Amino acid sequence: MSGVNDPHAGQPVAHTGAPLGEGRAVVIMVHGRNAGPANILGLAAEFKQPDVTWLAPAAANGTWYPYGFMADRATNEPFLTSALNRLRTLVADVTARGVPASKIVLLGFSQGACLTGEFAVRHATRYGGIVMFSGGLIGPPGTTWEDGGSFDQTPVFLGCSDVDSHIPKSRVDESAVVFGRLGADVTKRIYPGMGHLVNEDEIGVAADLIGRISV
Repeated sequence: MSGVNDPHAGQPVAHTGAPLGEGRAVVIMVHGRNAGPANILGLAAEFKQPDVTWLAPAAANGTWYPYGFMADRATNEPFLTSALNRLRTLVADVTARGVPASKIVLLGFSQGACLTGEFAVRHATRYGGIVMFSGGLIGPPGTTWEDGGSFDQTPVFLGCSDVDSHIPKSRVDESAVVFGRLGADVTKRIYPGMGHLVNEDEIGVAADLIGRISV
């Protein structure tokens, strides 16, 4: 059961694709605001990776934190800390099943992308990959992110519109710099005039990234 101080604790994790374990690649898919696991898992078929395990944790009431990702962090508590802990627990559960972090891809869209990136930077290590569709690191203007750990050339993809009403291009640029500083192999693509969505080019880039660790 979720509680007042840990609202996302005990929320379910949806699963599709191959069984978890035996060293198979795992993609942890983090949904956006006012959505759910079924929404983000719908992308799994687009990647055409039948031997991958796809996991999608659920946020309490469909939202990871109540205010915008560039609001003062304190205003998003305790939801933000609870959400980060939920991802930490899920990654620990996956690695306990014999899947190394280097075979785990963290992927999110919108609010889920912001959460994914923030979690990754706070727990930098060699992952299979990090994919942020329309997202950026969490915090108000002027935020600095701690340089802890190393991504050790983890492939990181950030894709976003240049006119996304939710995600300023400047924060995508800033996030790419942080990942690079922590040793990631960063690919950033800004799409002119695109809406707040995932396009075919982004799907192709992510599918290639996932395919490289699923063999």
